[in-house]
Amino acid sequence: MQLSLVFKALSDGNRRKILRMLEKGNMTAGEIAEQFDISKPSISHHLNVLKQANLVQDMRKGQNIYYELNTTVFQDVLNWFHEIRGRNGGVTDDE
Repeated sequence: MQLSLVFKALSDGNRRKILRMLEKGNMTAGEIAEQFDISKPSISHHLNVLKQANLVQDMRKGQNIYYELNTTVFQDVLNWFHEIRGRNGGVTDDE
């Protein structure tokens, strides 16, 4: 996991909104685009950034491509925060 890609992906409000939408279930790019007032190429760009960071995965079902959250990366980021907190003299899980 490249944390810089994850943080870059999370730095944009539209991408965070897409992640919140996918938390409720898998969606196509068209379904996602319906919720925004931006162009479909812009939605495609945001989805590609999220895919590069491994925050979302795509899967083909027939003619459609569905996007879903990759919760493994979220867990990895949380683990990284816990490690940093422990190394910097913060409260650890043992305390």
